[in-house]
Amino acid sequence: MKGGMGNLMKQAQKMQAEMLRMQEELGAREVSAAAGGGMVEAIVNGKGELLRLKLEPEVVDPEDIEMLSDLVVAAVAEAQRRAQEMMQQEMSKLTGGMNIPGLT
Repeated sequence: MKGGMGNLMKQAQKMQAEMLRMQEELGAREVSAAAGGGMVEAIVNGKGELLRLKLEPEVVDPEDIEMLSDLVVAAVAEAQRRAQEMMQQEMSKLTGGMNIPGLT
């Protein structure tokens, strides 16, 4: 019984180390999403942090700041959703598809 528990602990520690390595690796990846037909593009890292925002000059209309704001929010939200999805897919590979609360 004791040997089995030790093995289980070693496996859990190995999985935890793999998850930390994967999270670091995913944090270095970039994901992008566009809005307004590509006029606004948001680039986030695997952690969902906004890295860059690209705006085409034509989308910057001083008379319609609200539209530009909406496009920025839409592009950032979609990029963050894609980053979260990427993280979940990679983590499920590591956990063999098991849904372990708190991992993603």
